[in-house]
Amino acid sequence: MSARIPITDVHPVVDCTARPAKAVAGEPFEVRATVFREGHDAVNANVVLRDPRGKVESWVPMRLLAPGTDRWAATVMPTRPGKWTFQVEGWSDPYGTWHHDAPLKIAAGVDVELMLEEGARLMERAAEALAANSALGPEEIEAGLKLLRGTAADLRDERYPAQVRLAAGLAPEVGRLLARHPLRDLVTATKRFPLQVDRREALFSSWYEFFPRSEGASLDPPRSGTFADAAERLPAIAAMGFDVVYLPPIHPVGHSFRKGPNNTLTPGPDDPGSPWAIGSEDGGHDAVHPDLGTLADFDRFVDTARTNGLEVALDFALQCSPDHPWVKEHPEWFTTRADGTIAYAENPPKKYQDIYPINFDNDFDGLYAECLRVLRHWMDHGVRIFRVDNPHTKPVSFWEQLLADIRRTDPDVLFLSEAFTRPAMMHELAKVGFHQSYTYFTWRTTKEELTEYATELSQQTAHFLRPNFFVNTPDILHAFLQYGGPPAFKIRAVLAATLSPAWGVYSGYELYESVAVRPGSEEYLDSEKYQYRPRDYAAAEAEGRSLAPYLATLNRYRRAHPALQQLRNLAFHDVDDENVIAYSKTASGPDGSSDTVLVVVSLDPHATRETMLHLDPAPLGLTPGESCLVTDEFTGETWTWGAHNYIRLDPHHEPAHLLTLRRSGTAGR
Repeated sequence: MSARIPITDVHPVVDCTARPAKAVAGEPFEVRATVFREGHDAVNANVVLRDPRGKVESWVPMRLLAPGTDRWAATVMPTRPGKWTFQVEGWSDPYGTWHHDAPLKIAAGVDVELMLEEGARLMERAAEALAANSALGPEEIEAGLKLLRGTAADLRDERYPAQVRLAAGLAPEVGRLLARHPLRDLVTATKRFPLQVDRREALFSSWYEFFPRSEGASLDPPRSGTFADAAERLPAIAAMGFDVVYLPPIHPVGHSFRKGPNNTLTPGPDDPGSPWAIGSEDGGHDAVHPDLGTLADFDRFVDTARTNGLEVALDFALQCSPDHPWVKEHPEWFTTRADGTIAYAENPPKKYQDIYPINFDNDFDGLYAECLRVLRHWMDHGVRIFRVDNPHTKPVSFWEQLLADIRRTDPDVLFLSEAFTRPAMMHELAKVGFHQSYTYFTWRTTKEELTEYATELSQQTAHFLRPNFFVNTPDILHAFLQYGGPPAFKIRAVLAATLSPAWGVYSGYELYESVAVRPGSEEYLDSEKYQYRPRDYAAAEAEGRSLAPYLATLNRYRRAHPALQQLRNLAFHDVDDENVIAYSKTASGPDGSSDTVLVVVSLDPHATRETMLHLDPAPLGLTPGESCLVTDEFTGETWTWGAHNYIRLDPHHEPAHLLTLRRSGTAGR
């Protein structure tokens, strides 16, 4: 049976409420719904946001998005992590109906006294409701009662013309009061929709990936770095403004089919092999590689990271070397081929002979229990973030159960999904509980591609999938970086750091490492996956060959601007040149303040671009024709911009404008 006031198409809702929509503490997001009723009486709506205890956190009036659409919206904001709910209420609005009908009838001389009397009775009814509102303070009640009772008296005062009396009932202060404390008839409520609220870092974070074994390592003679060596790198990572340091697997590496430099099958006796070939006689997923140190050394590394304001993210890769203890103890956890051998991992044309994938079909419960034990082991050692390797090659039901079990006891633990696969699987992994997701940002390089993809992520899927824009990984060196020189590294860093609240770099990016193993490949030459890569960061920075100061500027800007810490507030602006992209983000503070940033980036790392930028005033909070002051974070220059602005970007000087916007209050050109 239909509701008295129909409410349909509520958003955000995931899989018909089978799974919760997502938000983080302090993140505003928009609730939308279609609300209507029969006849001509006015209808209105609001959103009720409830905290994890079921207590009403906020009651927010909705606004009609466009006349005739019946589509309503309101912005709400949960304040702390937990399982929240929101609910849409629709209702008949007697004051809204009177506000519409009374001026028309009185102007036409129809039912004049009747309409004024009905208005007076509405004021008296509103006064009774206000007086009974226990949530209000006595001063607010007293002021409201004075206004409403005075308005009722004015509406009935026959000493004044009808239009004067009507004006009292239509006064702005009356409208504002009844918007805050409306009269509601025929109230109809939806069910409560689930909302999972996570800690802020699930949305906003800056990641830095590095291999501990390369820090302090030696190539001649070959020698691994240690956790103690790697800890010495942490202050520099923190100085660049990163807040998450992500470590590839730190476990013992297998010997069988160990890979040599550049993924060869002929390793030397001192080649360290791939960290993703996990397991040897020294242990498996719950052990540390003896070359790195001991578990106590890892604990000290985590403590040092915390001292530097960094969280440690650990790789969780469900795969094994042929030498992993699981292979002997639980052969049923792997796939046995017709010839009796265990199948190794493949991603054609790539082959990973040193890795056995896991098979969940033979002993799901036993494998599940062991994986949960391994994760809790590392959680007990201070790890609260996990980057999960290839989750799309494991059952979705496994992740749904595993993440739910961990969330139940440790809701602060976060998981990043590394699933470069079809959208349906990427979306499903996000829906079942992954807090962040790798994306296809790396392969989106044109304005059309970036605009379409960023719009999808910020508008269409933001209620369940949170993107993390990595500019590179140990597996991915895009051609744009291979052939674009230092300007390309700046361009991609600016885009990643400002389009997405979460972004990351893999070490070596700040040194402009850009040589592929062969033309057409995205693999690095002398890939760190198969050998030690000690780097002299200090020398590069001293000689001006480092992007580290630039990355520090980006991260400092991100921290200073709440607008860049959100996902759903992205708006694009027209630029005449297809090689220049412009977009803005705006955020409002609880005190009514506004933060607006505007980013203009050349997508051409080779040539200077000169063009015109056309600003849309609406997403910038400007009125048509109003100018604004923009200050460039990179250069410190300030300009007055209007609707149409000349842009010149020289990639060898600076390929982007990183702009803070302030209203100037003057008319623009």
